[in-house]
Amino acid sequence: MIALGIDPGTLHLGWGVVARHGNRIAHVDHGVIDLDSRLALPARLKLIEEQLDQVLERHQPGVGSVETLFFHKDAQAAAKLGHARGVVLLLLARAGIEVAEYAPAKVKRTIAGRGRADKRQIQLMIRALLALEALPRRDAADALALAVTHLRLGPMAEKLAARATPKARARSNPALAALLGRRGGRKPVGGAGRVR
Repeated sequence: MIALGIDPGTLHLGWGVVARHGNRIAHVDHGVIDLDSRLALPARLKLIEEQLDQVLERHQPGVGSVETLFFHKDAQAAAKLGHARGVVLLLLARAGIEVAEYAPAKVKRTIAGRGRADKRQIQLMIRALLALEALPRRDAADALALAVTHLRLGPMAEKLAARATPKARARSNPALAALLGRRGGRKPVGGAGRVR
């Protein structure tokens, strides 16, 4: 399994590729796509698409791991981040690559053991975990952390989902809960006569 982690940004977009061989996770490659702030946003988005497409072509990942959207105090910065993230998701979808999304706190807990770890701690942990010779740049370290998180949590989540009982799965899926309720002769969840 080869995972590509992507830390979206319109000035610096980090990417990192890791592979799992049995229980071992190994570093493959990483980098940062640096963009000129003087360029108009559409031009930067085009460069992101072109350069990230080259990364996909070179490494052929099976999954892309991207950070979920989070609240940002600066609405304009959040909108720009959303544009970059949209380009990333579209590119992965076009390439037929499965996309996994993880909240920043979950990535930090997985890599550093606590959800409030700072950027420096993530850099140091990624360097140690992947036996890198040098400290990766922050954006690349975040991207590698996303890829490692998927390789650690993805298989675990699949196993848990396979073991889950129908009732446990229904609790996290309203449509399934309604269907199970109907089969059991009970009123569907939400009191409605049909699943919306």
